[in-house]
Amino acid sequence: MASIGKEVTHDLTFHKYEDNLKNMLRVLSAKTDTVKLGGGEKAIEKHHKRGKLTARERIEKLIDPGSMFLEIGLFTAYGMYEEYGGASSSGTVFGIGKIHSRDVVIVANDATVKAGAWFPITCKKNLRAQEIAMENRLPIVYLVDSAGVFLPLQSEIFPDKEHFGRIFRNNAVLSSMGIPQIAAIMGPCVAGGAYLPIMSDEALIVDKTGSVFLAGPFLVKAAIGEDPDIEELGGAEMHCEISGVTDYKMPNDEVCLQTIRNIIEKFGSNPKAGFDRIASKPPVFDPAEIYGLIPDDRTKPYDMYQILSRIVDAGEFDEYKAGYGKTIITGYTRVDGWAVGIVANQRSVTKTKRGEMHVGGVIYSESADKGARFILNCNQKRIPLVFFQDVTGFMVGTRAEQGGIIKDGAKMVNAVANSVVPKFTFIVGNSYGAGNYAMCGKAYDPRLIFAWPTAQIAVMGGKQASETLLSIRLQQMSAKGTQISKEEQEKTLKEISDRYNNELDPLFAAARLWIDGIVDPLETRQVISRGIEIASNNPAIPQFNPGVIQV
Repeated sequence: MASIGKEVTHDLTFHKYEDNLKNMLRVLSAKTDTVKLGGGEKAIEKHHKRGKLTARERIEKLIDPGSMFLEIGLFTAYGMYEEYGGASSSGTVFGIGKIHSRDVVIVANDATVKAGAWFPITCKKNLRAQEIAMENRLPIVYLVDSAGVFLPLQSEIFPDKEHFGRIFRNNAVLSSMGIPQIAAIMGPCVAGGAYLPIMSDEALIVDKTGSVFLAGPFLVKAAIGEDPDIEELGGAEMHCEISGVTDYKMPNDEVCLQTIRNIIEKFGSNPKAGFDRIASKPPVFDPAEIYGLIPDDRTKPYDMYQILSRIVDAGEFDEYKAGYGKTIITGYTRVDGWAVGIVANQRSVTKTKRGEMHVGGVIYSESADKGARFILNCNQKRIPLVFFQDVTGFMVGTRAEQGGIIKDGAKMVNAVANSVVPKFTFIVGNSYGAGNYAMCGKAYDPRLIFAWPTAQIAVMGGKQASETLLSIRLQQMSAKGTQISKEEQEKTLKEISDRYNNELDPLFAAARLWIDGIVDPLETRQVISRGIEIASNNPAIPQFNPGVIQV
């Protein structure tokens, strides 16, 4: 197996780039700490006074001590719903953890955030949790503590296909697939939300703090004149001893969580997918050097081989079509012992045999053709795929069009869309236009998709988009007979640019669940390894059929 990468000089440029990325991570860390506080320290204190653990405390007690909790959607709703006071992490904490060494999806309402109310994006986050459980055949645990739908936004969460009702539909589908679902009612569970725990396979309820009913006391009194208290209407004793709706009455959060662990401990084992793994080897070069390899100016080229050599095992890499289509790197390697196929955008400028200079980050016809063929090979060999995106899109212009760039790009998009092995995507830098699609963006079903702090996701780059939008606006004004001065044009361009650049930020994408989260580049190896381990729980890989790919 060939090796990639080389030693780098820690010169002034290296340290400049290093400081830039580390500063991004410091800012991200501070925002992470704030988000993890949920509704804030005062809200947490009130929660504790009610004898309840917070969502994060519940998860920590539920998973195996010292094990990794791979959180998904930490920054969901970041910067959204500000007119309502915000919704930190969308009022829900979710991820994959180990319970008695078994991978389990865990979804916990955070009642310190608007009493755990469901915003539209909360629904999307819960659907993502169920999607991960389905495609990886993982048991799912719901820790329910929610006041129900956030009523001011009910029209955006109630009736459509990807709205609230889809969650209960998925409860039924998960059960039919033989995927265990356990729900713990650890706080209020109201109205339509009551179906989620009761459509699970087993339901626990915490005495005196948990309650579940279709209509609360105030609504019951208004509707039919009864005046019941919460315990009589939907408390633990009533549901465990009279209605039979719930299966276990728990005295407190701690016992409830331990009981869930006891139940899961007794699950039978299932066959694995059989992805190849050997003993892990560390990267040949220090992974921390990645910080000094990514330029602080995204228009500058850099060598993706250098990045990969600090991620893959021992720097070993069997490159596929090394001398062809050089703006995409393809090859077989291992990450933490797992065999993987790498598809990565090469950001350095390359020279072809014909003497042409190819711009880094652009997908040319031969690059797309190579990428498509390599993806087919990995599917044939049952090797998981890992994509590293830093792509500005497909090549444009007369020569590219006459050379069939649309046809060759379609080949790669087709191969990605029909790929059946697990796919994992990391957005390192740019993720623009159809390049996002060809390199397995969110629409192409990666099992996990994360961004580095250096990522940007959009139809096109900020400068091009801002100038295009300004040109359109000026044409519209000119058509109405209005002219503006050069100073006004510059002011308008800045306004457009500022808004567009805000939307390029990976936090904007993370808030809307276009990505599963933002990770430190040094966590990439761990996430890939954990992702393949999670994917291994589903042994059923469909027969690969690439569809019609024009040669």
